[in-house]
Amino acid sequence: MTAANQQTVLVVDDEPAILRALTSALSARGYKVRRAETGQQAIDEVAVDPPDAVVLDLGLPDIDGVDVCRRVRTWSTVPIIVLSADGADDRKVLALDEGANDYVTKPYSTPELLARLRAALRSSSSGQALIDDAVLEVGDLCIDMAHRAVTVGGQNVDLTPKEFSFLALLAKYPGRVMTHRTILQEVWGPNYGTETQYLRVYAGQIRKKLNEDMSNPRLVTELGVGYRLVARADGGGLTS
Repeated sequence: MTAANQQTVLVVDDEPAILRALTSALSARGYKVRRAETGQQAIDEVAVDPPDAVVLDLGLPDIDGVDVCRRVRTWSTVPIIVLSADGADDRKVLALDEGANDYVTKPYSTPELLARLRAALRSSSSGQALIDDAVLEVGDLCIDMAHRAVTVGGQNVDLTPKEFSFLALLAKYPGRVMTHRTILQEVWGPNYGTETQYLRVYAGQIRKKLNEDMSNPRLVTELGVGYRLVARADGGGLTS
């Protein structure tokens, strides 16, 4: 039995065609699927019998999906993947800031949605985000929190304190989109939130030091929303 056979996904959508399509796609990969058609039903399902992950539409008939995220986050850390026809940047940012782990826009690619789901489940099960002295690994990138050291493919990478904090924050939640506001407040402090130019500069500096191949990056920009850290497809390290 694979890990996916043991994992339950709650799909929340009021469109029968979407529910059928997602149920079919997830079941074919070994996930157990439960379904909800309203926001209140979704909240009740998470409270009574917590799933391993939630795929959530925002345009629900009773409660806005963002409010569902907000309410669930008051007691649960279950991974939430938003699947919505609303692709506006401010809507994405709001959902992510209120607790969604990721945001996929309809019409969606099934392979992409499944990849985002796997990443959210891995991040949830790793427990790394709770350990301040952990060694965080995302592909060939290794971050030693206790010694504030970074290596790529075994080679040392010299980062400034802010660069390290930026990268380490993303590494705690691999594959998850971290919004501009979240990064700024976690790394620079609670008085920050709109200085996105800082992030562009620091992301550029980090990419240069990691010798990023922009056709296959580790540090990925989600335009207008934030950043995510992923394992490179080839696992390649620094090159000379």
